[in-house]
Amino acid sequence: MNFTDQEISEIREHGLTTKQVASQIELFVNGVPNVKLVSAATISDGIFQLSDQEALTYRDVYEQKKADLEILKFTPASGAASRMFKSVFKFLEDYNVEKESVNAYLERTGSKAMKVFFDNYEKFPFYNRIIDHLSDAELADENSKKYAFVKKMMGAEGEDFGNLPKGLIPFHYYGSYSVTAFEEHLYEAAAYAAKNDQAKLHFTVSPEHKEAFEAQLKEVETSVSTKTNTHFEVDYSFQKPETDTIAVTLDNKMYRKDDGSLLFRPGGHGALIENLNDVDADVIFIKNIDNVLVNDRIENLAKSKRTLAGVLLAKQEQVFKYAGLLANDTITEAELEALVTFLETEFSTRISDDYSNFSMAEKKTYLAEILDRPIRVCGMVKNEGEPGGGPFWVEDENGKIALQIIESAQVNTKDAKQEEIFKNSTHFNPVDIVAGVRNYKGEKYNLLDYVNPDLAFIAYKTDGGTEIKALELPGLWNGAMARWNTLFVEVPLETFNPVKTVNDLLKPSHQS
Repeated sequence: MNFTDQEISEIREHGLTTKQVASQIELFVNGVPNVKLVSAATISDGIFQLSDQEALTYRDVYEQKKADLEILKFTPASGAASRMFKSVFKFLEDYNVEKESVNAYLERTGSKAMKVFFDNYEKFPFYNRIIDHLSDAELADENSKKYAFVKKMMGAEGEDFGNLPKGLIPFHYYGSYSVTAFEEHLYEAAAYAAKNDQAKLHFTVSPEHKEAFEAQLKEVETSVSTKTNTHFEVDYSFQKPETDTIAVTLDNKMYRKDDGSLLFRPGGHGALIENLNDVDADVIFIKNIDNVLVNDRIENLAKSKRTLAGVLLAKQEQVFKYAGLLANDTITEAELEALVTFLETEFSTRISDDYSNFSMAEKKTYLAEILDRPIRVCGMVKNEGEPGGGPFWVEDENGKIALQIIESAQVNTKDAKQEEIFKNSTHFNPVDIVAGVRNYKGEKYNLLDYVNPDLAFIAYKTDGGTEIKALELPGLWNGAMARWNTLFVEVPLETFNPVKTVNDLLKPSHQS
């Protein structure tokens, strides 16, 4: 593909190469290949269901080993809260304050979300904070109060929630004070990711919000440290501009803004594999910013996280033992057979049908390649109808079958068989991951080597009212980790409490 000098200059200024942009445009033209689902991962076929005793044993493994380990909690937190308040924005846009009451609006529009909102708004963790700043005139009657509440909640002269990152929205109320999602992650870290009264956390944030996160930490750190007897070491990173992708028109030409310049868009959460690659620890807990619990429910969550970490460390210890034997070429034939059994029964690995025909040297090379990868242990909850991805057995372009987390956008829904497999999934991906990113010698993997670039997404967006196509990089826990060794473990449903809309804050798991 040929680029003009101006285009080359713009591409380079953004930190990209013309080869990368040409490759992105090729994906738009040819389409992103759909995944090939073999079957849903289920209990005893890809998902481990642990007994209480097994879970306790794994927690003990973690507790015994963690003193000698570097532990990190990694939290994607750059998402804006705007989607949380979609129905509220719609209310402010459509409500005719001069001609109708709030109840009349609800009747006219049939907005179930806003009816739930107004029927329960006194239960929101920020209710008192907003009410305290309303005037007597605004509080004069229930209708004025409701409208003023929403205006103060969303307006730039008030709380401006729609323009805040989700992590800085108050999620919980504890009788006399409210707590943001960010602060709750500090409590979480103290509960399962601390050692020697120290906890390390890394948040990926937007550059324009970093100061606000730092201010929030400064405001609450002393209080949280006192309550948890934990000192916190917190750092931040930004999504890299060079992970942005080119936007195109509907006929796959590079899209130009009104000023004639090319439009580059953030590549989605898949770009954060770069941020994850820049940190290093023996055990990395990965969890989204909006998935938190109130304090009196945190112990069961912490147990679950410690269990997953113990699974990682126990399985990793066996992987490292076999990897060392293979690297030193001291593995016996009996140990080789034991390794195959371990991979099949304890690591859910599908061994090649041709394996029995391999020579001894070929067997060693084949198995060493399987072992030499980052490891992720992913918690899975029973599917309760939440939108999003789940655990599946997937066949790649080379015919290899492995466990993957798959989103609906990756599936060819026009294929009845593929659609049926996806719909019959018994479990859901709550983004509850414990990662091991070092090899048996303690060397950190380059995580970018284990991305499947074909597992990207094409999304339809608008720019100034014009429809465009955007490319999202392979998702952080989808294609960006496609070539990791993967273990799925069932975790309690109560550990999964995402806040996708403001009304989710009304659920019991977010009410103290």
